[in-house]
Order: sequence, then structure tokens, then C-alpha cells
Amino acid sequence: MPAISTQEAQARLGKLKEWHIEGGQLVKVFKFRHFRDSLAFVNKVGELAEEAGHHPDIDIRYSTVRLTLTTHDAGGLTDKDFDLAAKADRQA
Repeated sequence: MPAISTQEAQARLGKLKEWHIEGGQLVKVFKFRHFRDSLAFVNKVGELAEEAGHHPDIDIRYSTVRLTLTTHDAGGLTDKDFDLAAKADRQA
């Protein structure tokens, strides 16, 4: 799957809530009330990632979860990143 253009990435970013592009990667920070809520969210995203065969970088800091998406083998952002981002939003 080829990487999408910077212009297309910016256009698709407008359809996602609170995601941004940082260093060529799609990034969002999710905030939860408790640590257990963060873990539950990460487990749900993990299941989605396994189903998609596309795995985000995940950083958990108590009630804060940072997801970072990129398609390494394409050298940039692809449909896979935006699809998983939208699915993650629905889980939050």
C-alpha cells in the first residue's frame, strides 16, 4: 500500500477529531479518568490492530494514552493509519 500525499493526509485529518500529524505520523492523546480505563481502551485498540494487521505505537501514562500511527513499510501515512485512527476514536 503506497503512502498518501501530504495534501491528502491533511484533508483526511479534518475528518478525525483531535488527531494531528507530528513528524509524518498520525498522533492523538486520549485522556481517561482512571488507569483501568486506559488499559481497557488499549486492549480494545490492540484487538482492532490485530484484526487489521496494523499496529500503533502505544504509550500509557496512568490515565493518558498516546497512539502513534504510521505505515513503516510504505514510508508514511496510508489508508490503514486513518482507518485505525477512526476505529480507535469509536472505542474511546
